Amino acid sequence: MKKIAEGLSCSSKIEAVGELKFVESVDDVIKLFDNANGKICIVEDSGTTTLGPILSDLSGVLCTTGSEGSHLAIVSREFEIPCIMALNIKKEDILALNGKKVKIVTEDNNKGVLYLVE
Repeated sequence: MKKIAEGLSCSSKIEAVGELKFVESVDDVIKLFDNANGKICIVEDSGTTTLGPILSDLSGVLCTTGSEGSHLAIVSREFEIPCIMALNIKKEDILALNGKKVKIVTEDNNKGVLYLVE
């Protein structure tokens, strides 16, 4: 596995493995309605409203902004879905990883780490 990025682990300490999907719009969510199971979605802002319809089907959630008090982090905790907020990753890296298999791991209590599963 290759370490890709770090952020703040904000929910379940459960590890998650799945296909990374970059969600930029409601249209992206609509495309995932029937096949969100096993996906780890990444958004650039705290997108609970956007991800709401598929959130309970996801294996994990990533966000490049926010904190443990963000709505997305709170809702993810309630659903017991692994969540990393404030993930330090560039948009071009997100685009390159879209569709690849990744893993979310919590290290050192509140550090969330994203790995590329090779």
